[in-house]
Amino acid sequence: MAVIVPFESHPAPSIDQLVGLVAEDMERVNATILSRTGSEVTMIPEVANHLISSGGKRLRPILTLAMAQLSGYTGEGHIKLAAAVEFMHTATLLHDDVVDESELRRGKLSARMLWGNEASVLVGDFLLGQAFRMMVEVGSLRALDILSAAAATIAEGEVMQLAAAKNTATTEDEYLAVIRGKTAELFAAASEVGPVIAGRPKAEQTASRSFGMNLGIAFQLIDDVLDYGGKAAKLGKNTGDDFREGKITLPVVLAFRRGNDVEREFWVRTLERGEIEDADLDHAIGLMTKHRTLEDAMHRAQHYGAMAVDALALFPSSPMKSALEQVVAFCLARSN
Repeated sequence: MAVIVPFESHPAPSIDQLVGLVAEDMERVNATILSRTGSEVTMIPEVANHLISSGGKRLRPILTLAMAQLSGYTGEGHIKLAAAVEFMHTATLLHDDVVDESELRRGKLSARMLWGNEASVLVGDFLLGQAFRMMVEVGSLRALDILSAAAATIAEGEVMQLAAAKNTATTEDEYLAVIRGKTAELFAAASEVGPVIAGRPKAEQTASRSFGMNLGIAFQLIDDVLDYGGKAAKLGKNTGDDFREGKITLPVVLAFRRGNDVEREFWVRTLERGEIEDADLDHAIGLMTKHRTLEDAMHRAQHYGAMAVDALALFPSSPMKSALEQVVAFCLARSN
C-alpha cells in the first residue's frame, strides 16, 4: 500500500538548498566526527563508523549549523556542537537498536547484529562522553546546559516508550509526550544552541527551539506513517517493523480508539501479546485505512510542520530561512 502525503509545492521539496548552504561547515563537522571516533580500542571506531558512515542525512547537525548561520554566528563553536549533536544521535540509535532488538539500521545490519549488544551499548556511551567533551570545549555554559538537559530528556523519553510499549491503552497525549522526549528534544536542542552561542536575543533562541521541536514531532509522525506504508529502501528498516515489535505509534493509538471490540481485540492480540500471524500486518493496514488513521497522523504532522514554519517568521527573509522552510516541506513529503 502506498501512502501519499498531499503537498502543494512544486517542484518537490528538497533539503539540497540547505545542504549547499552549510556544505563548507559540514565538511569540518565530518572531519571532527572522524577524529573524535578515534580510539586505541579498535572496536570503538569500527562500531561507531559503521553507523556514522551509513548514509544518514545528518539532519540534526545540519540544523545546528543552519541556525548558527541564520543567527549571524562567526565563531568556531558551532562545528563542535554540531558534531556533539551527531554523536548524541548516533549513541541513541545504538542504544535503541539494542532495546528494540532491531536487525536493520538504515538498510544495513545493525551494529548489535555485527558486534553484539554489549559493544553497541558501550560504544554509544563512548560517543556520549565525546559529545560532552566537545560541548565543554566550546565554553558556552548555556549551550552545555541545553544539550545535557536534552540527553536526560531523551533518556526519559526512551523509558516512557518502554513503559508504553505493547500498551494499547496509550493515549494520543501520552504518545506525543514520548516523541517529544525521544525524538523532538534533540531537534529542538540542536536548533537552539546556534542562536545561543551567537548571543542572540532570548526571543530568537526560543523561536529556534520551537522550530526544532515542531519539526522533530512532524518528522517522527511521518516516520510512524511510513512504517505502515513506506518502502524498506526509503525507511532503512523493514516496513511493519513497528508492528512486529509491538510499538504503539499514533496510527495504532487512533485505530484502537476508533475500532469496535473485535478490532480492539486484534490490536491486543498482536501488539500486547505478540501473537502475530502472516496476514496480520495487512489486516492492521486495512483497519488503519478504514479509520483513516494514517491520513489523520499525516494531518497532525502537517500541523506541527506549520508551527515550525511559523516559528521562523521572527527572522528576516534570507536564503537560509527559505532553505529551512524547505526542510519542513521535505520532511512532510517523505512518504510520497
